[in-house]
Amino acid sequence: MHPTIKKRLWAIRTELGNRATFSGGTYFSEGRPWYGWHQLPRDVDTSPMSIAYAFVATHNHFILDREVRLFNHAAPLIKLRIDASEEDHLALLGLLNSSAACFWLKEKSQEKGGAADARWARTYEFTGTTLKNFPLPMRLPSHRSRALDSLAKRLVDYLPQTVAQNEVPTHEALDAAQAEHECTRSMMIAHQEELDWEIYRLYGLIDEDLTYSGVLPCIKLGERAFEIVLARATESGKETAWFERHDSTPTSEIPEHWPTDYRELVQRRLSVIASNNKIRLLEQPEYKRRWAIQPWEKRVQAALKDWLLDRVEDRALWFDREGRPQPRSVSQLADVLARNEDFRIVLELWARRPDVPTVTALQDLLADQAVPFLAAHRYKPSGLEKRKAWVHTWELQRKEDAGELPLDPKTKLPDPPIPVPPKYKPADFAKPAYWEHRGKLDVPKERFILYPDANRETDPTPLLGWAGWDHAQQALALAAIMNERETEGWTDERIVPLIAGLAELQPWVRQWHGEVDPTYGVSLAAIIDEELAGRAQRAGKTLDDLAAWRPAATGRSRRSTTKNGGGA
Repeated sequence: MHPTIKKRLWAIRTELGNRATFSGGTYFSEGRPWYGWHQLPRDVDTSPMSIAYAFVATHNHFILDREVRLFNHAAPLIKLRIDASEEDHLALLGLLNSSAACFWLKEKSQEKGGAADARWARTYEFTGTTLKNFPLPMRLPSHRSRALDSLAKRLVDYLPQTVAQNEVPTHEALDAAQAEHECTRSMMIAHQEELDWEIYRLYGLIDEDLTYSGVLPCIKLGERAFEIVLARATESGKETAWFERHDSTPTSEIPEHWPTDYRELVQRRLSVIASNNKIRLLEQPEYKRRWAIQPWEKRVQAALKDWLLDRVEDRALWFDREGRPQPRSVSQLADVLARNEDFRIVLELWARRPDVPTVTALQDLLADQAVPFLAAHRYKPSGLEKRKAWVHTWELQRKEDAGELPLDPKTKLPDPPIPVPPKYKPADFAKPAYWEHRGKLDVPKERFILYPDANRETDPTPLLGWAGWDHAQQALALAAIMNERETEGWTDERIVPLIAGLAELQPWVRQWHGEVDPTYGVSLAAIIDEELAGRAQRAGKTLDDLAAWRPAATGRSRRSTTKNGGGA
């Protein structure tokens, strides 16, 4: 196991080791590595490619995986024979993504729930057991499937995320990508329509070939044959949320800009829908592909935000010239980043204001990207109680590593067993953003560290650190902050929460940084031990006092906070 991965997972070792196995035991009881995968089944004599699909969804969503990815239980796989070609996979993929397949799957599957006012928004559970009985026609639609696959690959090239990865995302680049994206998506809708009508004939539901042999026109949402029928019903007084929910325009007449022969073909399709009960049943919103996606602007904002945050995470911003960790306020970050023209362009684009001050936009950008350094700032009282259980488990794990715990002679495991700490819930965190970054096992996934109330008096913007620092670097950063504030006249009492943060980091620094560090020529654990002991003594606080420190409750005065041993 790679040392970096081991360090990251060590904190949840007891949780991972107590996972249940199929035989009724745990990883620990069966002697399996606590960090091992639960199951990685290998299908012999099968193609390396897979068709994956959504286990619970409103419609059928099947995709071709060419890269041998790992999927969880929410995305089951279909495996073909080892000699199955890509063409075989695509042909089956097209069939499974058709409206006819959607009808069959919903008829045979368990309804899960969803909107009560729209059947097309209800979810179903599509199981592998059900799918095994899916009836195949004598021939599969390989031509249309290949076309859709090619268009899907092209569509990815014009996503906002792709633009942001390949170049500086400007207005011009994003507008050009949007035009190409909409054109490609419209062509996919057109080809999906051809696929559906081809499959109706392959199953013998219609005798006439109602597919188009010419160059397909683009089709927008709202212009498909069944949507024209739906729009006409809406005009006659029948209510439907289909168009509003999918941000499409109802079209009750066949578009005039389409080629004449294609317009005639669509008219024949409308006639078949009206006269053929089976086709009328299939050409319903419940079974037709929704093409539902997030609004373009929302995806642009997400792509721009990621682009900006990646650059704020540049290592050069978070270390000084000597390689020491360097906390920065948002104002300090703005001073540096404002000199980068590309950053300024993208920041203004994200903020939707060409004249926005860098510090203002940057503060908005980083508002939900940092988690406080200290447990007392991260959790509510219920979360702090759970953290006590986690700290106890970590202490026992360290004793186990040092050989200081009694072991069961048979299992060679600690006796009594190390307790599995409780999982966190959203209500245990002080803010929803902290829960989003940490989750039920409190695994850090945030980009930045927040130091509440630790900024300079002359700089009211939040003080941040980089979440990419290891424990020793985080401790050194806290020490640097304390030294700076001390020179600015802060009292020992006011520095207490920062000392408490150092105390929380101390066990981890001892665990991972006890050896002599080549950069500093000394043990960082020894440095932090000395710093913590000196700071705590000067402030007149024991480790228990530091662990008990709490920030002032909202609305309470500084005087009442100081009286209870707090203050920030």
